[in-house]
Amino acid sequence: MIIDLPDTSTREIAKKLVQIREESGLSTIGRVLTLIVLTDHVRGSEAAIDAANEASREHPCRVIVVIRGRRADGDRLDGQIRVGGDAGAAEVVVLRTSGGLASQSAAIVTPLLLPDTPLAVWWPRHSPTLLSEDKVGRLARRRIVDSDTEGHPTDALVKRAAGYSPGDTDLAWARITHWRSLLAATLDRPPYEPITAATVCGPERAASVDLAGAWLASRLEIDVHRAVGPSMVVLERASGSIVLKQVSPTAAELHITGHSPTRVALVGRSIADCLAEELRRMDTDGVYADALANFDRVIYTSASVR
Repeated sequence: MIIDLPDTSTREIAKKLVQIREESGLSTIGRVLTLIVLTDHVRGSEAAIDAANEASREHPCRVIVVIRGRRADGDRLDGQIRVGGDAGAAEVVVLRTSGGLASQSAAIVTPLLLPDTPLAVWWPRHSPTLLSEDKVGRLARRRIVDSDTEGHPTDALVKRAAGYSPGDTDLAWARITHWRSLLAATLDRPPYEPITAATVCGPERAASVDLAGAWLASRLEIDVHRAVGPSMVVLERASGSIVLKQVSPTAAELHITGHSPTRVALVGRSIADCLAEELRRMDTDGVYADALANFDRVIYTSASVR
């Protein structure tokens, strides 16, 4: 069910939410959090809503989507409420703002927050430099960006590292969860030799690949080379090399010196999958923080790897 509320106010939207719950028997008791989505793009907002709806099946929540329009236009707030089949396991409130209201997101969403539940905020793109200093970011325990969708992902990570605060996280980080798990499991087997050199390889503009390098630098305490080419990780140690290389969208091959190659599954991850993972925790992700702190140990090379 979709209900449009043109040229409205947050008070009227809140009243309508109560009315819908009373008439349909819906309850907010099962909602575990409030997720605010901040975007400047009407066209891209539907993809963000779809991802939030899908993630809500694991985390039932209230989703508040703020689409900030032109500040040169007159002050206006258009609302839309989606429940039932149009909202996954969430109730979705879409707020389109313009004029002076476009810069008042925090004041607009505050009356619509669920009481006694944690708050997460997600910028699908064009995130602020200091997430914790943003007016909405200050309200949140979890602040989520996606550096892979920024104009230049590597620059976006530099911004994230410089302005990091506990509670910040990145969907680019969730994209490499399976890679990190595979590499950690591989290094947890004998021979237990120190890694002397490491290279991560992938597309030129891929924050997730850059973060993989930073993670390795933080865990191995060495500089990591970043190359352009097929998605792979190469680790060197005294007894030989470890190579994890993606060979198809759903599979990778693990080559360890002295052993036969092994094929391992790689599960494709949608934005909804990554968002759901980042919503599983509301505390600080110390491993992600360590990776950002070691981002300067990722050394970019002009050589391509094939």
